[in-house]
Amino acid sequence: EVQLVESGGGSVQAGGSLSLSCEASGYAYRSYCIGWFRQYPGKERERVATWDTDDETVYAESVKGRFTLSRIKANHTLYLQINNLEVSDTAMFYCVSQRGNCPLRDSNWDYWGKGTLVIVST
Repeated sequence: EVQLVESGGGSVQAGGSLSLSCEASGYAYRSYCIGWFRQYPGKERERVATWDTDDETVYAESVKGRFTLSRIKANHTLYLQINNLEVSDTAMFYCVSQRGNCPLRDSNWDYWGKGTLVIVST
C-alpha cells in the first residue's frame, strides 16, 4: 500500500523559512513521480513542484526562486524548502505521487498524503 506522510508545517512569520517533508512507502521509489500540491481555503488544489522518474524537477512559475525540492533516496523522503515565506503561502500542502512519469493533468494523481498546514503571519 502506497503511503505518503507529510510533516514540517507550522506557523511562521513572513520572511522565514520552512522545510516540508514527505516520507513515501509501499512502492518502488524510482518508478514513481512525486511532488507537492497546495490548497488555499475554498480553492482547488494547485501543483507546486514535482520530481519525475528521470530526476527532472519542475516548479510552478509562482514559486520559482523560493521553493526548492530535494530528496534523500535512502529513506524515501522528498523535501520542499520554502524560503522568504509570504502571507500568501498560507495553505495546506499535500504530497502526491503517481506511478511512472508525472501526469500532465492534475486530476491524474493516484496517491495523496493527508497534508501539512502552513500558516504565515505578518
